[in-house]
Amino acid sequence: MLEPEIRDLAHGKNFAALTVIPASGHPMTHIMWIDADDEHILINTEIGRAKATAMDHDPRVTVAIWDAANPYHYAEVRGRVVSVTAGQPAADHIEHLAGKYVGGPYTFGPTDQRLIYRIEPLRQRTM
Repeated sequence: MLEPEIRDLAHGKNFAALTVIPASGHPMTHIMWIDADDEHILINTEIGRAKATAMDHDPRVTVAIWDAANPYHYAEVRGRVVSVTAGQPAADHIEHLAGKYVGGPYTFGPTDQRLIYRIEPLRQRTM
């Protein structure tokens, strides 16, 4: 179960840093739009992106979310990818995120190759 305070940060217009472990073994971090359901952190990306390839290779991830209004208020979730959703649900989800972050439709690229990665929290903390 995702802690309510972390879920609320993910539902807000806050950014996250997603750290993944690619095949090289050297961690890499991406600044991301973020979302959550009651149990998981949700990451939306495109098929073939480095972060997607890395999460497909190694499901272990860390997500840090910081409060845009107060960056000293943040959360860290260490967890693992437990499922991936493709197709129309992922395309609809990126439109939802674009509405939240830019106030309109997603205009940064195609939406037909989107994926939603669901991350199960194994360790959670807030500051």
